[in-house]
Amino acid sequence: MTIELRPLTAADAEAHCAGEDELTVRWLTGGYGTVEGTIEYFERLAENAATGVGKRGFGVWKSGRLCGYIDYTPGLDGGLNPGQSALSLAYAVHPWARGHGVAAEAVRLICDVLRTDRLGTRAAIRVEPDNSASVRVAQKAGFRYVRDFSSERDPQPDGTPTTFSLYVLDLW
Repeated sequence: MTIELRPLTAADAEAHCAGEDELTVRWLTGGYGTVEGTIEYFERLAENAATGVGKRGFGVWKSGRLCGYIDYTPGLDGGLNPGQSALSLAYAVHPWARGHGVAAEAVRLICDVLRTDRLGTRAAIRVEPDNSASVRVAQKAGFRYVRDFSSERDPQPDGTPTTFSLYVLDLW
């Protein structure tokens, strides 16, 4: 299995949207994207990459086919001790590619980018405890469980705080 990460372009928007399903919406996006909105989002990610500021996102490719998405956001502090921060990782894999280790390999690859580019000293994955697939990804990628915490910043649809499990990986 060959997994690689590449910046996303407007040409990838349709395949990206086609890969969304109810699990992607539930655990990552909160709603289905449109091709037009996705192109705008990819353009913002490209601008962030060009300026070196903000969230960076990549397509996950398996054997030359777009099969998912992964990003990192600098400055996560939710769930960490006061004064600590980490690069927050988020990811999704298209249904046809799930169950083959794609997400764990994408997480390993993005952590290699973070190390190589010296973008931070710690990566973090915040995952709702019921998202057993993402819990397994964090564990397979070598992240260690830190704690569960409530996030007022990320409310549930009913307005109650979301409980997350925090997993971290020291990059250095």
